[in-house]
Amino acid sequence: MVLPWQLVEWAIAALAAIALFLSLWIVVPAPTFLLLPLGVGAPEVSPFLLLGQGLLLALALVLRGAKVRDRGRSRSFVWFLTIGFSATGLVLSSLPLLQLPATVRRAEAQMQSGLGANYSSQISAQVRPLLRSHPFTLEDLIRGLPEPAIAPQHQTVLTPDGAALALDIYQPPKFSTQPDLHPAIVTIYGGAWRQGEPAATARFSTYMAAQGYTVVAIDYRHAPQYRFPTQLEDVQTALGWVRDRAPDYRIDANRIALVGWSAGAHLAMLSAYQTVGSPVQAVVNYYGPVNLSAGYYDPPVPDPIDTRAVLDAFLGGSPAQFPELYQQASPIFSIRSGLPPTLLIYGQRDHVVKPSYGRQLYEQLQVSGNLAVLIAIPWAEHAFDAVFRGPSNQIALYYTERFLAWALRPNP
Repeated sequence: MVLPWQLVEWAIAALAAIALFLSLWIVVPAPTFLLLPLGVGAPEVSPFLLLGQGLLLALALVLRGAKVRDRGRSRSFVWFLTIGFSATGLVLSSLPLLQLPATVRRAEAQMQSGLGANYSSQISAQVRPLLRSHPFTLEDLIRGLPEPAIAPQHQTVLTPDGAALALDIYQPPKFSTQPDLHPAIVTIYGGAWRQGEPAATARFSTYMAAQGYTVVAIDYRHAPQYRFPTQLEDVQTALGWVRDRAPDYRIDANRIALVGWSAGAHLAMLSAYQTVGSPVQAVVNYYGPVNLSAGYYDPPVPDPIDTRAVLDAFLGGSPAQFPELYQQASPIFSIRSGLPPTLLIYGQRDHVVKPSYGRQLYEQLQVSGNLAVLIAIPWAEHAFDAVFRGPSNQIALYYTERFLAWALRPNP
């Protein structure tokens, strides 16, 4: 007969096993696309896993010390099992938090190296109070980052060949501290160039709109039905629309930034780097592909999205078949002097876009005399900001808002 306390012990052991399974994805790369959300999410919820495993371990210790009858092998085995699961999970779950202070120090050093030691003082005094005061807090992790209720205006842009592209416009609140004309942020979603919509950037867009920016989330046509350079042309069409309609939305056309994620970051870089006389004043690249030929021949291991299949669909074949197209589609080959300041943010455990390519781009930008800042988050996987309140996105957003406030500050 199974006694009630034995059922409790087995239940605690089962919970400890589940928590350990989730914690394993902090260090184990996801082998398939189906499992990728575990690899993305586990590091970002690691503080909750740490707390849960600590509670389970404490509960197991309390039960072990309790005066109960019939302490047999079954109970001893279950107890040791629980202790093993919980202790291992505690170690794994603590890794991101242990690395967090050094990560913030390196990020701040990068910002000061790229923008100047006194970059914070150059940010408008009206904007500074709107910025978050710390790169990471447990309060923001528990309560969530601010998500203002700013409803977008929906617009449609026509391409030269008559295709309709969606546009979502987030305008700052009426009490905004920005001047009469607002700086603008144009956001470009990711999705391997084959899926997504402007609403994918809604949380970021509302967050930044509350700081006094007009945020325009744009669309582009998807592969494989539409292949490169269609996507780049769509981004340029949308940028032209923003520039032409700037007076209608109180946008300062001389203060526009591009922010992109993954495939969207790739398009943001190409648009800013390849367009002579571009209106873009700053670029923020969240884990974007940089050298597509290198990515084709040296994909991540494991490769959960099948990088070669993605690039085949986007460009119509391999680098051997289309060498010039691959070069044209690779931001690293568009580097020249005089580019807008670029903020690059990469997770060091990214198994979709290898972070080493981000460092290569950063070094090439510096060699060419451009201003660039690279923020590396050691525990983060691709698309880490899907957990908006997570440690990785808290850090990334903290420095993104400062970078944009510095780059888009009003001219003296």
